[in-house]
Amino acid sequence: MSLDNTRRFPFFSEASAPAGGDGWQSMYPYYLVPSEETQAHEDGQFWFADTMHWSRGAHPFDSIGAEAVYLGVGTFSTRIFALPVSLGLDVRMFNGYVYISPLAVTDSAQIQARAAVFQERAGYYYTNWDELYGKWKAKMDQAIQSLETISFPALTEYDPKEVVFEAKGRSEAMAVIENYHRLIDEFFAIWQYHFEFLNLGYGGYITFFQFCKQAFPLITEQQISRMVAGVDVLAFRPDDELRALAAKANQLGLVDALDAGGSPQEILDRIAAAPHGDEWIAAFEAAKDPWFNYFTEYGFTHDQVTWAQDLSVPLKNISRYATKIAAGEDISRPIERLREERDEIVDEYRALLAPAEAAQFDELLGLARKVFPYIEEHNIYVEHWSHNVFWQKADDLAQFLVSAGFLAEKEDFYYLNRFEVDQVLFDVVDSWAIGVEARGKKRWASEIERRKPIVAALQSVPAAPAYGIPPEQVTDPFAVMNYGVTTERVNDWLGASDESAAGLNGIPGSLGVVEGPVRVLRSENDLPQLQPGEILVAPITAPSWAAAFSVAAGVITDIGGMMCHAAIVCREYGLPAVVGTGFATARLTTGQRVRIDGRKGTVELLDAAPAAGAGEAAQSDTALV
Repeated sequence: MSLDNTRRFPFFSEASAPAGGDGWQSMYPYYLVPSEETQAHEDGQFWFADTMHWSRGAHPFDSIGAEAVYLGVGTFSTRIFALPVSLGLDVRMFNGYVYISPLAVTDSAQIQARAAVFQERAGYYYTNWDELYGKWKAKMDQAIQSLETISFPALTEYDPKEVVFEAKGRSEAMAVIENYHRLIDEFFAIWQYHFEFLNLGYGGYITFFQFCKQAFPLITEQQISRMVAGVDVLAFRPDDELRALAAKANQLGLVDALDAGGSPQEILDRIAAAPHGDEWIAAFEAAKDPWFNYFTEYGFTHDQVTWAQDLSVPLKNISRYATKIAAGEDISRPIERLREERDEIVDEYRALLAPAEAAQFDELLGLARKVFPYIEEHNIYVEHWSHNVFWQKADDLAQFLVSAGFLAEKEDFYYLNRFEVDQVLFDVVDSWAIGVEARGKKRWASEIERRKPIVAALQSVPAAPAYGIPPEQVTDPFAVMNYGVTTERVNDWLGASDESAAGLNGIPGSLGVVEGPVRVLRSENDLPQLQPGEILVAPITAPSWAAAFSVAAGVITDIGGMMCHAAIVCREYGLPAVVGTGFATARLTTGQRVRIDGRKGTVELLDAAPAAGAGEAAQSDTALV
């Protein structure tokens, strides 16, 4: 299926900043920003918004993720494992949002040459997967521990006397600059580790997927994905902890104390004062580390919080589960049923194959199941555990600059990009060493004040979904598997301005047909609004949203592919889902009734009147050209 390139999205050069957002380009490193020098390349590429990871306009310091993530993608896709048909993902910041562009390999000779490299190198990892994955976890543990040792010692009137009497020969203040460099370097290293296995995880699943599509032309994406369902992975552990705490609350007679409301501290105090409350509190405290080091979103911006930082989130979810248990409901994940269904599907399709093909089918299925856990588990180590420490240390550094009298408040730190922070730290340490006032204090205070309304303006409008000319075929495995950006979806996006359409099309995320009113949510902070029987509509769901799936009747997302978190978790919980619709949060309004079909990937509008505010995300910048 090819796209008509006379229909396209605007170019970066044709779009303007939102009101109050002019001058945003100066906040980010030059290579992340479109320019006249690179315009020909940018105009010829297809760019889509990575709102899965950056759901709002990014502060300057927060753009470090766009650097580290897509350096990692490119390194492992292009230079280490040599994916045969795709290079890395090019990246730009535009109007504060992160946009990425898949770079395809189209020359057959180059594809063949890269395939030989990929087969040798990927084959080594697939053959030794369990051993190498164990080493990967050890590397991640070590990296996180290294981050935890980083500190930024205060600048005192004199260096500690140990500098003299232990003949250290250098000032303790040097640690401020060195540890900042360590913080940045560890962050980039962690994102190298992230893609050590992820490309191969997607590659293993895609290989199995392509075999099934060729061997069974009528097979659906859902049927293929169900063959790897029912696999226990670490990513479900935080939600399992909440369920266990809910069950314990029932056993100890604490459901009413949980459900009575109040602040987290009031709830915990009330439970502690109840009979057997101390036993439950002990279990709660034991679960917090590490399982509550879990961001309510994806952990890519400094202003996101973990469950441990906002206990109202896990306590609300525990209360929901406890109430369901008290009502006699079974809240367990239907893993045994999923495995039975999985095995039935596998047996059904294997029986259609000749012996040689059946052996290949078994081999590829085994590989897909082997690599699948990493696709979900890596988020725990990287986006949650390591990012949690990274942002804590960034906050410590911000407080250092406040204490040194350079910044007025900690939040000001995040209006500087990582290179500017390096300059500021040298200014502060050097000025302290000389015994004079920092030379850039007024300069940066003025610049930060200039940037604050710009960032606010960028965050006041949603990201345009795409820019540029779509390719004839979208082949990049990350775009397809994680983001749900397929050739078919892009065609749907190009037609999305037609609000007279009877519904939305997306990717079949999880089997089932359900109808009901929708609840449009923007973040986990909105989850308490979700009512039983409603269909959850969101830009994307984060791993920490699992408890909401026990309330929702179905799930619809703007972005996401077959292997995005929403699709994987909905399959594991048996909840109908349609992902990657592009415009669900813009086209639908809370209370509007829809019917979703998780097998077909369709969302049918049941209300005669169009949704209020339809098309809000498709502003002038995203009008078709």
